[in-house]
Amino acid sequence: MNYRVPTPVPQVILDDVRGAQKMLSGVSRVTAMEGSRHLSALTGSPVHLKCENLQRTGSFKLRGAYVRIAGLRPEQRAAGVVAASAGNHAQGVALASSLLGVRSTVFMPVGAPLPKVAATQEYGAEVIMHGQVVDETLAAAQEHADRTGAVFIHPFDHRDIIAGQGTVGLEILEQCPEVRTILVGIGGGGLAAGVAVAVKALRPDVKVIGVQAAGAAAYPPSLKVGHPVSIDHPNTMADGIKVGRPGDVPFKIIGELLDDVRTVSEDALSSALLLCLERAKLVVEPAGCSPVAALLSEPELYGGGPVVAVLSGGNVDPLLLQRILRHGMAAAGRYLSLRLRVSDRPGALAGLLGVLSTVDANVLDVSHVRTDPRLGLTEVEVELHLETKGPEHCAQVARSLHAAGYTVMS
Repeated sequence: MNYRVPTPVPQVILDDVRGAQKMLSGVSRVTAMEGSRHLSALTGSPVHLKCENLQRTGSFKLRGAYVRIAGLRPEQRAAGVVAASAGNHAQGVALASSLLGVRSTVFMPVGAPLPKVAATQEYGAEVIMHGQVVDETLAAAQEHADRTGAVFIHPFDHRDIIAGQGTVGLEILEQCPEVRTILVGIGGGGLAAGVAVAVKALRPDVKVIGVQAAGAAAYPPSLKVGHPVSIDHPNTMADGIKVGRPGDVPFKIIGELLDDVRTVSEDALSSALLLCLERAKLVVEPAGCSPVAALLSEPELYGGGPVVAVLSGGNVDPLLLQRILRHGMAAAGRYLSLRLRVSDRPGALAGLLGVLSTVDANVLDVSHVRTDPRLGLTEVEVELHLETKGPEHCAQVARSLHAAGYTVMS
């Protein structure tokens, strides 16, 4: 859709972010900064995690939403507000509206996770399910605004939103004044733009690097041609940064202030989520893990001094979390799936499991196939799902099976 942004595109400056910080005093939390020994050892530099997953509503989105709604004129507040979001912006708008006594309507995609829908309703918003992707949901919310007079609260394409998100950057400089690099996930660009405005005004020597999921990376091609362009069918597990087109307002800031934009794979995202859960004891959604995924993917790039990775949110559907954890464990070599053919005789399966027990591989599932026409008369195919201890252990399991005379098919 075509975003309705004033021309020329408005600027956001440090004073805007400082004003937002005063407005948010007593409303948003100053979230914790936690060190990560594992990531520090991996990169050779101290790595700190800015825990916006512990913010009210579970993400940084409350900051910008509150600043935007608080800045409305009385007659605009009386008309109510409307927003569109897959979850985090929805919850931020709902809570900010409730705190300010403003009526809110939130459009959410039909496939939005049920916990995010329920939380948005509990914060006081009327939720309307519409569209399969966020762009369709945004269009429906804009039409509602045109029809009812409600003020449309865009998730990233407004200077007040960006100023509010920029307070994350001010907190980082206060909590980690020695920082040399800040990694922040990018969807539409509101958070990255706000952090860049705050940090570059006070510490131009600090690198600010954006991170996008490779399957939804609209910024690299947009920056290459010098204006926002849309990508077709963005696809990533990281729904919080699954945006098909950069916002006009954040794009201008990011083009001027960000040092780089990097992309990460789905495997890296799931591995990062698993690392946050296991090592940092933090529940972080895939979009919030993108800076950690960048560190895991290219640790050698971040050895020049202290690094802060912004964990932008922790609102993850439990069912999705279960799938991602399996994916992450497989990517880390912690799951191993095998297919073998064995003799269809008593004791054959026990012998196979005995081999696995000698190498301490934990069997999660076993299935037999006897009806495949490719099998011989006295053969059975066995599919195994194993819990392992990493890539080296997987290789040891394969060697032991080969030594015992088994042919591993996959």
